[in-house]
Amino acid sequence: TGGVEGSVGSGLPEPDETEEPDRRGMPTCLLCTCLGGSVYCDDLKLDHVPPLPKETTHFYARYNRITKINKSDFAFMNKLKRIDLTANEITSIDEKAFIGLPELEELVIRENHISQLPALPETMALIDASHNNIGTKGIHKEAFKDMTSLLYLYLTDNNLDYIPVPLPDSLRSLHLQRNNIQMMHEDTFCNLKDFNYIRNALEDIRLDGNPINLSRTPQAYICLPRIPIGDLI
Repeated sequence: TGGVEGSVGSGLPEPDETEEPDRRGMPTCLLCTCLGGSVYCDDLKLDHVPPLPKETTHFYARYNRITKINKSDFAFMNKLKRIDLTANEITSIDEKAFIGLPELEELVIRENHISQLPALPETMALIDASHNNIGTKGIHKEAFKDMTSLLYLYLTDNNLDYIPVPLPDSLRSLHLQRNNIQMMHEDTFCNLKDFNYIRNALEDIRLDGNPINLSRTPQAYICLPRIPIGDLI
């Protein structure tokens, strides 16, 4: 590693996970490109998340070889708004890796090997976990219910056999193409107790490539501005 002091094998004790890591004098901005609050570490053959400057707002580490996200990787990153880990080799994410980030709005973890979506803060506006291995037990119950700013939820090409309800009224776009969803309840999107309820924001629902017949639940779409895209036969 070019003789960087304090590197792996130094014999130093592991820091207490409750203590804020020392991010001074880091070589990350020599390896990656740091522009203002954005850190770009794309296509650098990284196998872990490098230590980030405390002022980082946007972190990009696409097309690397990262296999795991630890809860210490983003600890105390209080200004971080966007994390993009597209096309790595991630198989697991610690449950608390993102939950303590007060400003996080966008998480892109598409094209990995993730089977479990971790807990996420209520500040989320965009979640893209498409092209993973997320299945029946891969999403927490009511995971998105309190995300009142969530606009885009992309879970295309996973192994889901259900629509992860309840979904916040803020949601504009829901992509669930090419999963294993076979049925939908008539109150999945609408409120059957209130026929005046209109879900104006949700204009983009993709269910094509699932073994579901949308024509079996015609009452499920009465509150929507557009019928979902999928099989009506």
